[in-house]
Amino acid sequence: MNPAWMAEIRWTADGLVPAIAQDVVSGRVLMFAHMNRDALLRTVETREAHYWSRSRGRLWHKGEESGHTQRVIDIGLDCDGDVLLLSIEQVGGIACHTGRKSCFFRRLVGDEWVVQDAVVVDPAVIYGGSVGEGS
Repeated sequence: MNPAWMAEIRWTADGLVPAIAQDVVSGRVLMFAHMNRDALLRTVETREAHYWSRSRGRLWHKGEESGHTQRVIDIGLDCDGDVLLLSIEQVGGIACHTGRKSCFFRRLVGDEWVVQDAVVVDPAVIYGGSVGEGS
């Protein structure tokens, strides 16, 4: 059974809603993912971010492999009701499976993408040699 507040969310045809994770202190956007109803309910219940992994085809607890979980401070809904904004505390300081603080580490400079953020921890160290998607 879904709570009444879920009816205000405009879910996609496949039952998803985009979710942006933003650092509660710096305001930096750390990552983007999708949530289904179960992921959102579990996030609200546990105050840790859960997403729907389209590539894995299953619910995914952020940090389940890496240990880099996201403690959810606040959840916002945009004016159209079709995007969630999670204000989070990124445990371990790494949100990206590439070992960087943010998944948005490249900037368009002229006609090429330039890496702006260094790797904080080698992904092979985090994942023991197998780099998982958004773990």
